[in-house]
Amino acid sequence: MQVKKQAPDLIARTKAFSLAAIHFYSRMPRQTVAQILGRQLLRSATSVGAQYREARRAKSTADFISKTEGALQEVDEAGYWLELIQDSGIETDSSLDALRAEARKLLEPISYIGA
Repeated sequence: MQVKKQAPDLIARTKAFSLAAIHFYSRMPRQTVAQILGRQLLRSATSVGAQYREARRAKSTADFISKTEGALQEVDEAGYWLELIQDSGIETDSSLDALRAEARKLLEPISYIGA
C-alpha cells in the first residue's frame, strides 16, 4: 500500500501564496490589460488554498485526488498568468519572481513512500 507523504506546511504555504498574490495584485498598474491579467491571477491563486483545504475534507481517496488535482490546475493557471504578466512587461519586480518560484514548487510531484 502506498502512503502519501505530505508536507506539513502545505496549508500555510497555499495560504501564503494566496496572500502574496493579493499583495502583488494590489500593487499592479491600473491599466486595463494589467488589471484583467491581475484579476485572472487573483482568482486562480486564491483558489489554490481553498481547493486544497476542501481536498483535506474529502469523502474518499478518489474525491481527495480529484480535489487535489483541481488545486494543482489552479496553481498551474496562476503560473500562466504570472508568465504573461512578466513576459508582457507589465510587471517585473522581485515579488513576481518569488510568486513564480512558489508556483513551480507547489507543482512539484508529491513523494510517495511504501511499496
